[in-house]
Order: sequence, then C-alpha cells, then structure tokens
Amino acid sequence: MNIFRLAGDMTHLASVLVLLLKIHTIKSCSGVSLKTQELYAIVFATRYLDLFTDYISLYNTLMKIIYLASSFSIVWYIRHHRIVRRSYDKDQDTFRHYFLVIPCFFLALLIHEMFTFKEVMWTFSLYLEAVAILPQLVLLQRTRNIDNLTGQYVLLLGAYRTFYILNWIYRFFTEPHYVHWITWISGLVQTLLYADFFYYYFQSWKNNSKLQLPA
Repeated sequence: MNIFRLAGDMTHLASVLVLLLKIHTIKSCSGVSLKTQELYAIVFATRYLDLFTDYISLYNTLMKIIYLASSFSIVWYIRHHRIVRRSYDKDQDTFRHYFLVIPCFFLALLIHEMFTFKEVMWTFSLYLEAVAILPQLVLLQRTRNIDNLTGQYVLLLGAYRTFYILNWIYRFFTEPHYVHWITWISGLVQTLLYADFFYYYFQSWKNNSKLQLPA
C-alpha cells in the first residue's frame, strides 16, 4: 500500500458513493448509463472470484464486498426501483455493450499470464473495465445534459484510474521485478478514454459554465 494506491481506492469509493447518493436521495438515474453499470457488475463479479477463498487483508475484503454490493445495487435501482427506473433514458442509452463483453472475453483467452479459470476471469475483468465507461460517455454526448453529480461521478472514476497509474509507476521504481504489462496497458487505455471528458470538465469549471460534451 502506498499513498497513490490509497488515493485511487478512495476516489473509486467516492465515485460509487456519489452515484448511490444521486440515485438514493434524488430518486433519479437521469444521465446514468445502465449499460456501463451492468459492465461494472460483470467486472467485479469476475474479478473477485477469490473473495471466499483467498484472504489478503480486512481492508481488501471489505473493498471487494463494497464494490460488488454497490455495483449490483445500482443495477437493481435502475432496473427495478419503482421511482428511479422512470428517470432512466432507455432511448438514449442504446450502446450495444455485449460488443465489448465478447471481444474482451476472447482476448483474455488469448492473452493472459496463466491459463487458469481465475486468472483468465481476472484478465477479462481488466480488459472489460478498460472500456466499460464507453456507454456512459456516449450517453453524456447524446443527451448533453450533465448534472453535477453525474459529472463528478465520471470525474472521480477517471481520477481513480490516474492515481492507479501513479501507483504502478511508484511500485515499478521501488519494488524489484514489478512488471504487469496487461494491467498497465488496460489501465492506460481506460485513462485515455477519460481524456476528452477531463478537458471539457475543466473548461466548464474554469469558465464557470455548465458541463457539456460535443455531440
């Protein structure tokens, strides 16, 4: 554990809390992509298959449980909550996310560190997480109506991945033989997908104007 890893975990946790706050208190999922939330649920379900078999630390176990519970809770809210589901913009959230799941799965079968079930699923979750934000970004571009909480949610997700890249750089220079190309490349791809959003977010902040992404 180092300061960059901790900052990454905390910003990731904050992004989840911001989204749950929006959905639970405002009773609205306007501007939130169900497709992205379903992808994140798949990511955590396949990544944390070791939850009940490999104990690392209490912190690690709690974070796994929080990510699993929150991701499936958000999907349930959007799909089934009698009030929240009314605000879901199904007509705009049309990204065919299975076009992301299938290639990521086959890529994990081809490129992995060890050919075991858990390792392939872990690798699959890395590939899928790298592109899981795409439906959300497409939805924001289509609607061009980004409220503060949704904007902060996406910003915090991007910040989480940026801190993790700093964590990997720090560990590369401080730990011998620390090389994980699959994790690094997946994380870099994921961070680059946020670059456009970061630019327009900080432009809106600098100009004190409403955040809008170009169509």
